[in-house]
Amino acid sequence: MQSKQQVIIVGAGPAGLMAAEQLSLAGYQVRVYDAKPSACRKFLLAGTSGMNITHSEPYGEFIQRYYDKAAWLDGALRQFDADALRNWCQGLGVSTFVGSSGRVFTEQMKAAPLVRNWLKRLRAAGVEFYMRHRLVAIQGTRLELDHNGETIRTQADAVLLALGGASWPKLGSDGLWQSMLAEQQIEQAPLRAANCGMLCDWSEHLKQQHAGSPLKNVRFKVQANGQRIEKHGECVISQTGMEGSLVYAFSRYLREQLEECGQAQLHIDLLPDQNLAQLSQKLAKKRSKESFAKYLKRSAGLSGVKAALLYECQPHPQQLEPAQLAACIKALPVQFYATKPVDEAISSAGGVCQHSVDAKLMLNNLPGVFCAGEMLDWEAPTGGYLLTACFATGHLAAQGIARYLSGDPTT
Repeated sequence: MQSKQQVIIVGAGPAGLMAAEQLSLAGYQVRVYDAKPSACRKFLLAGTSGMNITHSEPYGEFIQRYYDKAAWLDGALRQFDADALRNWCQGLGVSTFVGSSGRVFTEQMKAAPLVRNWLKRLRAAGVEFYMRHRLVAIQGTRLELDHNGETIRTQADAVLLALGGASWPKLGSDGLWQSMLAEQQIEQAPLRAANCGMLCDWSEHLKQQHAGSPLKNVRFKVQANGQRIEKHGECVISQTGMEGSLVYAFSRYLREQLEECGQAQLHIDLLPDQNLAQLSQKLAKKRSKESFAKYLKRSAGLSGVKAALLYECQPHPQQLEPAQLAACIKALPVQFYATKPVDEAISSAGGVCQHSVDAKLMLNNLPGVFCAGEMLDWEAPTGGYLLTACFATGHLAAQGIARYLSGDPTT
């Protein structure tokens, strides 16, 4: 009897395990290698404070969250979209629900139950796991790995690399694979921070008085690619700059400004619930002998960290006329000099370029070797988009591997 064709998957995250599942169902013998002691470490960390697995918005809006790589990822995401991902979760005994923001969460708000059920199902299907095996060299479908100081050489009929990007290296995504692929003449975009905090030079007063303070109910505005991007939300003032969901949503635009100009700027509407005319009218009513701080609080409701930020970013705001002051409050300029380092980011941009792989994610320079997940050159904001694309590209790569191994280009 002919033995099963074998597939090696390097990387036990969502992309790698999704491919492992699809390939084992198709009858292939699958071995999964990972440098860490256990699977899905970054996925599990993301799921400790609410497992946001995907997003419920209409597909036409959903796909645009992948910026200039939307057309590239469309094929993968149409085959395994948010609904498919939710159905897959349900098949593992994990229900999901749509939150008020449109984000989709697992019912228990944790990743651990899903991962536990998934690994049990994979092992029952015959998938073999080899943990603490770090990839050190690639020669086509022949691999060299380090296991506790011992060199392991292995090969298979096909290989999938699902090694992640460069964020949270302690959890396994360290980007060290870039040099291995560069040796094979595979073009890659540099790995950079995405969904990250931004750095700026705060005064000592702001650091001491307001570091750690939430900046709630604000609207960010930025010019990007000839368009004005606006989004409402909240963030946090940190010792070194700004953190939080609203900052992460703008990190791509600010990073591109930094790469082009060496500095970046956005404008903050500190009082988005008041229009410019209303605010100007209120600020026109200043009382004699009233301090500027009391005047701001009484007339505009501006105090605390918002007032401090006004002083920080606008020299001598007390000297402005009411209309000028209102305009400043509605569009306060904040300057940034860098992103936080990539190893402190939620995710990374860059990786294996689109033209380095075929439509099913096989490397053009390495027949039989495929890539999936965050090591490909795409990015997305938080909100479930990152995970959905990781699952979807793993699903697509599995199709590509099956096609390659069958020798039938139509598979």
